[in-house]
Amino acid sequence: MTRTVKCRKLNQELPGLDRPPYPGAKGQDIFDNISRQAWEDWQKHQTMLINEKRLNMMNADDRKFLQTEMDKFFAGEDYAQAEGYVPPSA
Repeated sequence: MTRTVKCRKLNQELPGLDRPPYPGAKGQDIFDNISRQAWEDWQKHQTMLINEKRLNMMNADDRKFLQTEMDKFFAGEDYAQAEGYVPPSA
């Protein structure tokens, strides 16, 4: 049976993650309150930010930037976008 969570980002009861994506309290919070769909959306957005802003994951400031943007993304606040990105037409 699939575990469901009340997703903070999408405001719906949706399938949750199989395990926490991070160690500690941050990972547990995501596991308890973020759906698999919202996590996958974040992963796609994170990849775009890393590529478009040329972030270096060896750089602590770049990792902190992504962490801050992830928190904003899941809280429904305004978060960083890739400049000039136009999503494909449906």
